[in-house]
Amino acid sequence: MTMPDLEHALDALAGRVTSLREARTAYPNDLAPTLDATLAELDTAVELLAEAREQLRKAPKRTAGRKDGAQRELKLLRQVFRAFPVPVIVLDGGGVVRRINPETSRMLGSPDGYLVGRSFPLLVDVSRRAAFRSHLTSVLQTGQPSAFETRLAHQGRTHTVQVALTRLTMPGEPQQMVAAVALPTEVQLPEPGARRPEQSDGALLIAAAKRQDLLVKMGKLLLDEQALLRPVAVARATRLLAAEWADWVIADLVRDGLARRSAVMGPKNLPVAGLVRQVEASDPMGSQVVLQVLERRTGVVQEMVDDETLLGFSAEGPLLTAMGAGSLVCVPIGNGDGALTLVRGHDRSPFTLADLAVLQEVGLQLGLAVRAQSSYQSRSRAADALSASVAPRNLPDVPGYEAAAVYHPGSSVGAEFYDVFPVSKGWGFALGGAAGKGEEAASVSAMVRGGLRVLSAWESDPDLVMRKVNEALVAQGTGMFVMAVAGFVKGRTLRMSSAGHHPAVLLQPDGGVRYAAGGGVPLGISPEAETSVETLTVAPGETLVLYSEGLISSRNDRGEPYGEERLADVLARCAGQEPSAVVKAVEEDRNLFSGGQVWDEIVVFALRGV
Repeated sequence: MTMPDLEHALDALAGRVTSLREARTAYPNDLAPTLDATLAELDTAVELLAEAREQLRKAPKRTAGRKDGAQRELKLLRQVFRAFPVPVIVLDGGGVVRRINPETSRMLGSPDGYLVGRSFPLLVDVSRRAAFRSHLTSVLQTGQPSAFETRLAHQGRTHTVQVALTRLTMPGEPQQMVAAVALPTEVQLPEPGARRPEQSDGALLIAAAKRQDLLVKMGKLLLDEQALLRPVAVARATRLLAAEWADWVIADLVRDGLARRSAVMGPKNLPVAGLVRQVEASDPMGSQVVLQVLERRTGVVQEMVDDETLLGFSAEGPLLTAMGAGSLVCVPIGNGDGALTLVRGHDRSPFTLADLAVLQEVGLQLGLAVRAQSSYQSRSRAADALSASVAPRNLPDVPGYEAAAVYHPGSSVGAEFYDVFPVSKGWGFALGGAAGKGEEAASVSAMVRGGLRVLSAWESDPDLVMRKVNEALVAQGTGMFVMAVAGFVKGRTLRMSSAGHHPAVLLQPDGGVRYAAGGGVPLGISPEAETSVETLTVAPGETLVLYSEGLISSRNDRGEPYGEERLADVLARCAGQEPSAVVKAVEEDRNLFSGGQVWDEIVVFALRGV
């Protein structure tokens, strides 16, 4: 065959290829005859190439001639390959794409050449990947063609195809190749030259708006008060991302220098509970992508996952294989606080660089929320510890008496305290508070409360206890003073020492209200304490009531203080009632007066003789 004859045969082949493309378009649901005809034309193309190779061998062996012949052969190959009306992919022995024709790019929705250098089995349905590799190995070893049906998924498109594999030898390639012809059997192919839908201006605008909407939703979610009060920030963020952005969302947080799996969300429409448990149980320190993100503190995106071992392994193999991963993005949480990994399947559009940018911002927001939550909870635990140090959890039973108390912390860490404790041959009680707010004031109050309790174990007079606590407080040099009252109960006799505290109230069975003396100078002002000492008798049915500055100074919406007169009126109405009912009545009346607002700590303590 002469070269003109060969070129004429090639033109005829191109014409028949055009006819096949038109037949495929005209009869999209009847592809079997088109496939048969296409394979016949492929055989014709192989014969033409063999004829061309024979002619080139017979040509004069001049250097220029060999070069020209090889170029003409390659030109012929490329023309046939590009003009072929069905998807054809040339693979090497490992299944890596080496050549891809335009029809394949149109079917899969990817740019020309995008898949070159990537592993073709990653496009194959997970359940059929092992079978594909077996067919590929068989074709390479035996030289016999093979065919099987599977699903291909890429760029959000899914096609059920009949794949035919044929071994071939490529000029200039040292190893044998395999040609894969993939003819869709269910999905109609897009028209040649059609624009990819994700590239349309409208789709790009919608995608940008969706990214902005994610940032807004995430910000609202993480700034909610409950995200600070409870450890819910990570769980909320993963649920939001799984609902709108990915099939799988995995959050790994760094604790004690090691990444630990914190949350895993899988597809809700699939029975993946067992797989979720496998992902939860896997060690993030065995994940290449997580370690890379934690080390470099910058995100990575794989529009097409080309290494299924990136996320680590389960007992059944690579996790990404079991998850059906098509694309992946992994971003840092905060500044080295962890890593956030999102995975999409083959049947969804892949993650892009624009997605990486917005998800890195999400990771930054989540990191800030996690740190704020940790800081808030640390301070909350400290506040709880301080509060526990200024108020007993339970009041002990005092023989011959009934006791009850209410304690409301204010808008900051509490500085008021109260206590009931055993003393030699009786019981002691104390109530008071440092002048100030915050942790320092609370720590000073806790110190005074502890001092009163400890010293009462050796002293028989509450006034001596108050004076020694005053000496210790002055010696500490805190600069704070404390208003306090302490008393010892022995039988029906009650001896009290007051250091600048409000006077106690004695409620009598007939409703009479009598205030004790109170007074004195607060602790911590002078090395020589100036206290007010008083001895009372609490008969059966009488109730001694002690209260904090926060109760008396509570104000209503007109700025009027609650005051001791209103307290006396409320107590008078509680004559004959148990201590628990008395403190509750005072609490309810104060709430009514102040509209439920509490600024300073409120303590009400009642001790009734029985």
